[in-house]
Amino acid sequence: MRAHEAGALHADLGGSHGPSWLRTPGDVNALVPTLWPKTVKRDDRTGALTVAGVDINKIAEEHGTPAYIFDEADFRERCRRFKEAFGGADVYYAGKAFIAAAIVRILVEEGLFLDVCTGGELAVALKGGMPPERLGFHGNNKSTSELSRAVEAGVGRIIVDSFDEIGRLTRIARDTGKTPKVLIRVTVGVEAHTHEYIATAHEDQKFGFSLAGGAAEQAVERILAEGVLELCGLHSHIGSQIFDSSGFEVAARRILGLQAKIHEKHGVELPELDLGGGFGIAYTTQDNPAEPADLAGDLMRIVKQECAALHLSVPHLSVEPGRAIVGPAMFTLYQVGTVKDVDGIRTYVSVDGGMSDNIRTALYDAAYSATVAGRTSTEPPILARVVGKHCEAGDIVVKDEFLPADVRAGDLLAVPGTGAYCRSMASNYNHVPRPPVVAVADGASRVIVRRETEDDLLRLDVG
Repeated sequence: MRAHEAGALHADLGGSHGPSWLRTPGDVNALVPTLWPKTVKRDDRTGALTVAGVDINKIAEEHGTPAYIFDEADFRERCRRFKEAFGGADVYYAGKAFIAAAIVRILVEEGLFLDVCTGGELAVALKGGMPPERLGFHGNNKSTSELSRAVEAGVGRIIVDSFDEIGRLTRIARDTGKTPKVLIRVTVGVEAHTHEYIATAHEDQKFGFSLAGGAAEQAVERILAEGVLELCGLHSHIGSQIFDSSGFEVAARRILGLQAKIHEKHGVELPELDLGGGFGIAYTTQDNPAEPADLAGDLMRIVKQECAALHLSVPHLSVEPGRAIVGPAMFTLYQVGTVKDVDGIRTYVSVDGGMSDNIRTALYDAAYSATVAGRTSTEPPILARVVGKHCEAGDIVVKDEFLPADVRAGDLLAVPGTGAYCRSMASNYNHVPRPPVVAVADGASRVIVRRETEDDLLRLDVG
């Protein structure tokens, strides 16, 4: 596609999936600050990206591609900003977004809490040194063995999600003589403006106890009647990739209404409230995430107003920023293998990874951005689609992006915003080993999750 054609399309290709279409089409070297970790720059001399002062070409040479590149300074800054913004509230990092022992150690140092949702995530959390009392354990189908391990480890809060789980946990508590602390996950019926698979508070989904149907009240009554679990509070989570506080206002009003009803009926004023979070990040220039301080101010105001109206004490708050901490702190580095122009419609740029290291484009119709990372170009832009190496037509990394017309085999290509739900959802589709996670800080890089090898794959094949 010629430059003037790309420029004409610039005005027409709006909608929700425009990674860089709000940039000047000719500026294929521009880095939009909201999309990239804080230490990522372009070297004025070479045009290559640098991370914490390390040239991306050097990183690729040392660690290979594809690879997830983790900006440790950016991650630590995001931890601190959320902790400071929410003051005395407990800020839980979402282990499901991305967890590794090195990440857990940073969370411990920065004073954050951590939520996990499987026995495997719990194992990593404990290996990384997270104090168990700073752990929350989520999940809609925790097994008896997972619950037993959580109780034995002294997990601080278990977020119960079903009557079956209450029964399992009650039996474990009686058998061990311990008193697990629990929150009840309440489905408050709020529709988050997000993809249906990551909206979690409407009635027709698998998580939590329905508020409208009365199940949440029944869960409270059962726990109080059994008398072996310590009911600390209520939990609400309305979804992920959320950019404003309007949904939280409705959710808080409803869940605090339940809190008031519990107080009136049982004489119990629950001391804690977890409002969830799932705050959004910028994957494209069309995304405009809120600042932590603004989110914190809105949520604190909402809770205080509702508590005052209901004559309740303000409970101790917990929040779960979700992808907002790790998502922007990481990007994926690929190498281009082939470039194919398809009848002037678009150019297909194939990289050495794909849906095995980022399934979100295929699963959620997610939008991403991309840039040539190892150099700059003076060539005009062309409309490109970045695709993977897998034997699958839906193996798309970035649907539409303007890349320089001289993009070619051997180029390094970087895709920002891949810290959350990329490595954690990675697979071995087509028996492709999963990429490493390379942390960069203070002018040096180190592997915190090593690259898988074919030997790793064959080790599980006992046939």
